[in-house]
Amino acid sequence: YLTHASDEQPFWVQIFGGDVESMVAGGARALALGAKILDINMGCPVRKVTKNGAGSALLCDPTRAAALVAAMCKQLQVPITAKIRAGWDVDSHNYEEMGRALQDAGCAAIALHARTRAQGYSGQADWGMIARLRAAVQVPVIGNGDVKVPADARRMRAVTGCAGVMIGRAALGNPWIFEQLRQPEVPPPSPARRWRQVQAHLQDHMAFIGDVLAGVKRFRPHLMWYAHGLQGATAFRRQAMHLERVEDVLDCCAAFFLQAESAASQEPMPFDLRGALG
Repeated sequence: YLTHASDEQPFWVQIFGGDVESMVAGGARALALGAKILDINMGCPVRKVTKNGAGSALLCDPTRAAALVAAMCKQLQVPITAKIRAGWDVDSHNYEEMGRALQDAGCAAIALHARTRAQGYSGQADWGMIARLRAAVQVPVIGNGDVKVPADARRMRAVTGCAGVMIGRAALGNPWIFEQLRQPEVPPPSPARRWRQVQAHLQDHMAFIGDVLAGVKRFRPHLMWYAHGLQGATAFRRQAMHLERVEDVLDCCAAFFLQAESAASQEPMPFDLRGALG
């Protein structure tokens, strides 16, 4: 998970755990492998994480959360940040208390996913919480939740005054969202552009994984995201989930994205979509 390209700087790594010893050890390992900033995951709602006192379970114990930050700041001597949620559930919104405790412990910045642990990823993120946390602390606050398109990110900053915006699921299958944030005039990716990206991504992915069957199986979820919103995506997803060979992935994708591009432009493609994998 810590493999990264040399130009990915600063390399900012998120780790999770519930006790000082393991978090310091994990942080030291991440630093040895190139991390420049460490982020503590205090927001993950998954039970296998929370049952061990990690992730959003830390929201229930601000004192222990602050102790993790203080120990890591002291022993690792790199910027320590944290990502939190609004609270455990609707009856325990304690993000302001958490924010102040983490700030006092030495946290360099705090990201807030404006949902509770109980919500998971359902419902609507309450951006008002991001604005209130920003007013409650002096460290930079990063907003997170329901940023689906570039306009959402701009609106979040305008509404909350947050220092930055964290984009998660919206980047899956759409890495162009960051380009669009920097250059608002850039149009959404066409099916043809998505297909070219799929080919490049698949080539790098297979070189990294090595094993063909394992590589293709692990690439399938990416295909689901790249197809999102295109005509015929439902049928494509059903077919793609059974692919096991690189050649089949290429053939299936070429047919799907060609059809999607033709439907979008109502004219033949001016180039060979099939391309080459290298």
